[in-house]
Amino acid sequence: MPIKSERSRMLRSLLALFAIALISGIILSNLISPTFAQTPLAGGKTTVFNRTSKAYEQPSVGLNEIESERHFEGDLAFDAVFVTPPARINPGLGPLFNNASCTGCHIRNGRGLPEKGQLLVRVSESRQNSGETTSNRQPVISTYHPEASVSLGNAPPVEGLGTQIQDQGVYGYKPEATVAIAWEEQEGEYGDGTSYSLRSPHPQIILANGKPISPAILTSLRIPPPVFGLGLIEAIPEKTIRDLADPDDRDRNGISGRPNQVWDVEKEAIVLGRFGWKANNPNLLQQTASAYINDMGVTNPLFPESDEKPDIDRKTLENAEFYAQSLAVPGRILLDDAEVKQGEKLFQQANCASCHIPTLSTGNYKIEALAQQTIHPYTDLLLHDMGEGLADGRPDFLATGREWRTQSLWGIGLTQTVLPYSSYLHDGRARTLEEAILWHSGEAENSKEQFRKMSQGDRAALVRFLRSL
Repeated sequence: MPIKSERSRMLRSLLALFAIALISGIILSNLISPTFAQTPLAGGKTTVFNRTSKAYEQPSVGLNEIESERHFEGDLAFDAVFVTPPARINPGLGPLFNNASCTGCHIRNGRGLPEKGQLLVRVSESRQNSGETTSNRQPVISTYHPEASVSLGNAPPVEGLGTQIQDQGVYGYKPEATVAIAWEEQEGEYGDGTSYSLRSPHPQIILANGKPISPAILTSLRIPPPVFGLGLIEAIPEKTIRDLADPDDRDRNGISGRPNQVWDVEKEAIVLGRFGWKANNPNLLQQTASAYINDMGVTNPLFPESDEKPDIDRKTLENAEFYAQSLAVPGRILLDDAEVKQGEKLFQQANCASCHIPTLSTGNYKIEALAQQTIHPYTDLLLHDMGEGLADGRPDFLATGREWRTQSLWGIGLTQTVLPYSSYLHDGRARTLEEAILWHSGEAENSKEQFRKMSQGDRAALVRFLRSL
């Protein structure tokens, strides 16, 4: 009798799971749109159709058995929480650091948080009223002293701080600084008279000695960017990126993107940069290695920092690299939606696609599934002058203090599905996609103004298009 009851219970459970899967499939297929066969696949044949909070955590379609197993191993490396040595598992944290794991910054592989959602502080234009501040750990403060000698690994380091402030320390070590953020709000109006508000962050940095950081040191607040689809970005041929460059604006469209030229640690040579907010890393291996050393204080084969054995070996580093390379891009939805179609047309008319180029192709690549794919990342991977409002004043290789790399827009509609308090732009100042657009200036000034002068319906359509990506 107990055996029969147990079997009945298991059968009911399996039927319930099947029903949930069936219903979920129906809902998802409706979200994807009836013209799935004609859908421009964001990541080519590697695209996944997952519009849940797990959307950025899916392996690329088409990985073989060995690659799938390696993706899993890389996932473990990405999730690994480091502790202070000596320890049997994951020793090597610190002594100074920002976080103890990759996922500690890249939550669910999405953007990091500048603060928890609400605007807590208002300061006057003169910044006389310091107001209340909110402590912060996820954003990274990059530093740079303009008179320092050139460093091969990154921007010239600051004595005692390096190139990044670590605001945490293991037992017995003082953090390099404490960081709090005050927010300044400014008002504006759309062309139809509708008001809006933009905010900008002002880091309050107190060094370990209790003194404020010198005004001679340039600082740049950064939030961790999303990490999915990076293998496809790495697979775009260098020639494609260089051919998109137009530093002298020969076509007179007001857009003059240019590639960054950065130091490759392994090749010991200047090469094309393509990863990071200012395209200051040449490949995912170096991007991963620099995150280990700068964000967690974990030494590795690329950045050993001494003659001693690094905290992680080459295999661990390459597994974490492979995980980022093999993460899939979520597919677009609502392609048949009239408002989305109108928004896409407005996106083109406003010249947004001059930088956020919709379609590119990958070339030969070490992960076969990612090679020779037509993808839709909405980026040119070039540096652009984004105006004084977004300027951090901090150069990075060829990138000036006003230049930023065009960010990919694929998957951007899921940003706050993956992590509800997420925000946009390099320092998380934009709480909405509308605010992100309104902060554009410099080369994007005309596009921003076209958006600002649109009717409320057209603005909503353009944003709906972005949310469909």
